[in-house]
Amino acid sequence: MLDLSPRIRLAIGIALALLLAVTRGHHFSEINLPSASWAVFFLAGALLPARWAFPALFLEAVGLDLAAVTWGGASNWCVTPAYWLLLPAYAALWFGGRTYARLHRDAWSSLASLLACLLVSSVVCHLLSSGGFYFFSGRYADASLAGFLPRIAAYYPLSLQALALYVGVAALLLAAAHAFRQLRSAEVSR
Repeated sequence: MLDLSPRIRLAIGIALALLLAVTRGHHFSEINLPSASWAVFFLAGALLPARWAFPALFLEAVGLDLAAVTWGGASNWCVTPAYWLLLPAYAALWFGGRTYARLHRDAWSSLASLLACLLVSSVVCHLLSSGGFYFFSGRYADASLAGFLPRIAAYYPLSLQALALYVGVAALLLAAAHAFRQLRSAEVSR
């Protein structure tokens, strides 16, 4: 696990919860950013060791979606029995983050581990969320593997792009904070 103080972890948890709220479907914000849901769950797995963080973030996501459909006037197109496949989909990202946290070293070689964990967990997430919706929502009468494969090509790259954007920004912020801490400790030890 990355070496972060409890205070920093709390700040990260709050920031991730806010990021999820601000970018989840654009229901409650005028900010037009891509959804950070995937990145929030991956980063929470990597940075928040508390076991309650995953269920808290999942309940937040569900609450935001229900509020958007119930009070916000959002379409209920995605609210089907397949919606609950988001639980294992987001868990895949969470465990991808957890795996990366165990593999992380303060070295450039950790980038390969980060990329591998991101790719594997995001593919599993996409297959569960998008595939689950396509096959189990009841919205597609003639659902088939041949019909699903073009959807992977259409939707997965955009989701992966948003995931990479947010995780990349987080990695840069963490690297900058680490460098700042090292400079401060070097000044103190002089």
